[in-house]
Amino acid sequence: MFKIIGTGHALPERVVTNDELSTFLDTSDEWISKRTGIKSRHVITGETLSQLAGEASRNALDMAGVRAEELDLIIATSCSPEKVVPGVACMVQELIGAACPAFDISSACSGFLMALDVAAAFFKSGAAKKILVVSAENMTRFVDWNDRSTCVLFGDGAGAVVLSEGDNLLSIRMHTQGTHGTVGIYGPKGNSPFETVDRPERNSCTFMNGQETYKYAVGAMSRDIEEAAALADIGLEKIDHIIPHQANLRIIMATQSKLGIPMEKFCTGIEYLGNTSSASEPIVLDIENRKGRFKEGDILAFTAFGGGLTDGGAIYRW
Repeated sequence: MFKIIGTGHALPERVVTNDELSTFLDTSDEWISKRTGIKSRHVITGETLSQLAGEASRNALDMAGVRAEELDLIIATSCSPEKVVPGVACMVQELIGAACPAFDISSACSGFLMALDVAAAFFKSGAAKKILVVSAENMTRFVDWNDRSTCVLFGDGAGAVVLSEGDNLLSIRMHTQGTHGTVGIYGPKGNSPFETVDRPERNSCTFMNGQETYKYAVGAMSRDIEEAAALADIGLEKIDHIIPHQANLRIIMATQSKLGIPMEKFCTGIEYLGNTSSASEPIVLDIENRKGRFKEGDILAFTAFGGGLTDGGAIYRW
């Protein structure tokens, strides 16, 4: 269906440490690190999300040796976009000088995998030969900075991949379990004089049931890797690298324990990135790719979960 020919990412310049958060929150570096594995995160200040998305996309295109004019499609993912309209994909199209169709997918932290699944369908139908997938998140705009249980978790950033025709995607599985009360982001209240629905007081803030999210995440991520591996007829022992959604190090470690796969096979960046939602996987993929971690023929597993509830897994041959 496709192969990855270029990766890229971009992060805001501003880094916020746990110690800095402790100056205005009832928390500490020890408290945050012990419960999440996070030490710091990048936060958008002077940049815009579209600028980060554009930079990540250009970095991926440069690695791929592909000009923006050659793209047949741009798929963007974000649950924290800069604007409702135009979408991230449209803004990236303008920034990089592409002329192809472009649209957004909103599937929370599973967005990147959802976008890969959609891209696979375009390749299978013959409708595209080169596709840019870019995931960009500004989650720090959508947290309650008085709520230490959620605001310490998130960071901002963008990651991108350029795809071309190939047979490197061995399998992909996606799931949805419609549950709106576990984790999500409230929409803006608006000011319609006709609306009578009682809106939550916390306007456009992330909410999360931590215990329920943890249980769902561990079960979903381990199941998705097992299902994707079985679909690809790959034994778990044959997986060389796992790129999980970077939500919480404890979730990643619990998934590792459940699968029985050595921890050194898991690619993590949560320590200095925080949870960048759908951007977390392509960001970590690019960081590790540029380090030379992946060798031709290596088997990579992707897994993610997010609000919806949504989750998925994929097996990819590098």
